[in-house]
Amino acid sequence: MPSPGAFIFGPWRAVSVLGLTEILSWGALFYPPVLTVPLIAADHGWSPPFAMAGFSVGLFVGGLCSRYVGGTIDRVGGHVVMPIGSLIGAAGLVALAWAPGIASYFAAWITIGIAMAASLYDPAFATLGRIFGSAARTPITALTLVAGFASTVSWPVTQFLIQTVGWRGAYLVYAALLAGLAAPLHAFALPRDQAGSTSRHAASADQARKVFVPSHGFAFVLMAAGFASYAFVPSALSAQLLAIFQRFGLAPATVVAIGMLFGPAQVLARICEFSFARRLHPLWIARCAVGLLVAAFVVLALLPFSASVAAIFAVMFGMANGLLTIARGTVPLALFGASGYGRLMGRIGGPFLVVQALAPAVVTFVADRASDAIGLAVVAAFAAFALLCFVLIRQPS
Repeated sequence: MPSPGAFIFGPWRAVSVLGLTEILSWGALFYPPVLTVPLIAADHGWSPPFAMAGFSVGLFVGGLCSRYVGGTIDRVGGHVVMPIGSLIGAAGLVALAWAPGIASYFAAWITIGIAMAASLYDPAFATLGRIFGSAARTPITALTLVAGFASTVSWPVTQFLIQTVGWRGAYLVYAALLAGLAAPLHAFALPRDQAGSTSRHAASADQARKVFVPSHGFAFVLMAAGFASYAFVPSALSAQLLAIFQRFGLAPATVVAIGMLFGPAQVLARICEFSFARRLHPLWIARCAVGLLVAAFVVLALLPFSASVAAIFAVMFGMANGLLTIARGTVPLALFGASGYGRLMGRIGGPFLVVQALAPAVVTFVADRASDAIGLAVVAAFAAFALLCFVLIRQPS
């Protein structure tokens, strides 16, 4: 690890800047809908699933934009792309707050989806890859340690803002933070071409020393399919898990307490990876993470349901998600090298966001038409397929 001063004056300040701006971006763009969408639906006279469809459309559009965002970061840098993403996000949130009808509502979410493609983890990882080259694994892990608290911060802050200024006021506050804080930090505090050019020379030397697999072959298909399949799991569970636990018989206060275990569990897993597993190939991190998730579903299926079993599942799920977030940034780097890393992250992020957009609607439909148990089984099947994909990938010799 570098000295503390490097986090302010050297290339490592990218981790400091992105750690703060990722909390802002996730907290403003991704996490609030679980609290705001029911209020939006009530204000407009829509059903909650219809109102939530706007968020899904935004994720879908973000997936379509992702590869172009990553390629642009390769060419011009995150200090150009990410402030534009923050400003687009601010404009989308303002539009969402004042959208008078269906067309303007969905247009606002489409704008927010573009902002998510240029603001969340994939562009942040691409930015670190451009700055640090093949040495980006440790900065990526450090970034996820800080940004892992986004949900822990966002949900109580959003609830406070809703109670204080309403859901529209909450989105206007978040828009002001994106435009007034995140965008300037991205534009003026992220390291620029000097650090990037240094890392490109290092990446070229690294490419000459190490063996990588082609980023267009079967290994890439397996990796993209594995991450996309995994994307179904947290997206579906974030929409349904706590409600399912409540329908299984747990009291609302107990369900909320169990939900609060998720954030600390994923941060704990990232600390463990940072401290003890830095020499382990990232592909094994991905395999262990998804294996832990599959084991969590086995525990939920085989043991009699209780608050303790639900808590165990939440902790295992949180730890798996914490590790997979790191793996999304480090597995492509280890398998395919640092050359064109931003575009590579965009190619992975596209199907990831598309599946993430579809998951809540699919699980809600299955749970309504069949049962909650069948809905969880569908989610577990996606986790098992992701594990199969990661197991089938072969490391370069």
